[in-house]
Amino acid sequence: MNAALPETQDRVDYRTEPARYRHWSLKVEGPVATLALAIDENGGIRPGYKLKLNSYDLGVDIELNDALNRIRFEHPSVRSVVVTSGRDRVFCSGANIFMLGVSSHAWKVNFCKFTNETRNGIEDSSRHSGLKFLAAVNGACAGGGYELALACDEIMLVDDRSSAVSLPEVPLLGVLPGTGGLTRVTDKRKVRHDLADIFCTSVEGVRGQRAKDWRLVDEIVKPAQFAQAVQERAHALGQDSRRPADVAGIALTPLQVEITADALRYEHVRVDIDRARRTATLTVLAPTADVAATPDAIVAAGAVWWPLAMARQLDDAILQLRTNEQEIGTWLLKTQGDAAHALGLNTANPDDIDWADELRIAIEERAAMSPDALTGLEVNLRFNGPENMVTRIFGRLTAWQNWIFQRPNAVGAKGALKVYGTGEKSQFDFHRV
Repeated sequence: MNAALPETQDRVDYRTEPARYRHWSLKVEGPVATLALAIDENGGIRPGYKLKLNSYDLGVDIELNDALNRIRFEHPSVRSVVVTSGRDRVFCSGANIFMLGVSSHAWKVNFCKFTNETRNGIEDSSRHSGLKFLAAVNGACAGGGYELALACDEIMLVDDRSSAVSLPEVPLLGVLPGTGGLTRVTDKRKVRHDLADIFCTSVEGVRGQRAKDWRLVDEIVKPAQFAQAVQERAHALGQDSRRPADVAGIALTPLQVEITADALRYEHVRVDIDRARRTATLTVLAPTADVAATPDAIVAAGAVWWPLAMARQLDDAILQLRTNEQEIGTWLLKTQGDAAHALGLNTANPDDIDWADELRIAIEERAAMSPDALTGLEVNLRFNGPENMVTRIFGRLTAWQNWIFQRPNAVGAKGALKVYGTGEKSQFDFHRV
């Protein structure tokens, strides 16, 4: 159970659809959509663990990401989304601990990155797309489960004397809540720092009126009134939404891609992998005909509308490379189309005599550099200016968790992630670093 999962497992496919979901169900009733989580214990994306207590892995979040996109595009009349559990007495216990214990460092980091992106997508949809999210916490809610609830606009907790919210990663596992929990508790929910400290070092969490008093949830409701209260609040949340009620949605048809040993081929995106040079070249093919520009024409074009189709294909290509091609450290982004437009987007503009040599040198130099150093460089250059919630999640939190995931206290022979569930007690090196 404690052996690391090999990096050469079958490729991860990020393409799915509701008919293939194993963990989520999506129901749309007028302006309210309900996403219910009932995780298949035996449905892990990789072998070696069971997804007990509604705990999740990457496969669960791939379905969540797909469901959110379908709500955005296929159901424009939806104004609010209820995120809840289809299991009795458990909302979600967070990322599967046994999965984390047997996964490689790179897998853990990429897993956390993708889950961060889905939760940030929820908040982005609330801020810019008129979708409001209500977490209907109808059972125990721990770790990543509470982090999912924190990404919603409001949290309603069933007041049944047992259901609690908690972030037990520090006391239980020797790691941090990895998908924004620490940041959202203080920055978004404005929990007092002393209370946040107690909360995040407690295994049992906080329930009932205290959870509301500490601002960890917005409302508590007795079990008999919970379902009705959830629906009433979901309708109220969506009242001011700008999303249209009388516009047809755009069906997200399945992405078509041809995958070979060293290439990915979509209609508008090509990926060519040069393993000797450790590079991948992503070529975006510009449209060859006029692109629909009016709302009616865009809806009529549907999923083949070039900006949408290209963006979906590029997103899938990036995810494929990030997860399945971890030794390909340099990505080259090219476009192919009409070169007559002068948009001022170039970093450098070598002439045709020097182009090949300058490009070759730049690629070879970058491909020879440490991926760890380049990752740190990119994060620091990307998130400039005053710190905010996103920079703290993707910069500070990611950097600390990345480091902690490699420390013996987490993944050593007696580290918390390795011995969890075995009956053995973690053995920590108490020397501060």
